Amino acid sequence: MDRHLSGQQESAGKRKSGKTGKGDVWLRAALTEAAHAASHAKNTYLASQYQHLAARRGKNKAIVAVAHTIVRIVWHLLDHDCEYVDLGARYLEERDRQQIERRLVRRLENFGYKVKLEPTAA
Repeated sequence: MDRHLSGQQESAGKRKSGKTGKGDVWLRAALTEAAHAASHAKNTYLASQYQHLAARRGKNKAIVAVAHTIVRIVWHLLDHDCEYVDLGARYLEERDRQQIERRLVRRLENFGYKVKLEPTAA
């Protein structure tokens, strides 16, 4: 079955749950509170990630995803003994720049416009 049902994911013929696993209730509460605060910060990667996900998946799932990202960041910092460097608010846009350009050109062409892209002088 190739369909994605609510709360289910299938990969390589195996069904995976879409629910988060059991864990420390206090840690989960602290992480979601931190994710909520990070989602409201200005010009940060985590706020950008929240906005990107909340538009497609909803606010609650976006908060859980940001909390998971915070856990991965903390693990990386502890494992590699380094300092945190924020990727910036435009990281997701720059990473997918060509895909965004194609999608926007296609949308304008669907509205009946002829589009020719010319980069501006920096």
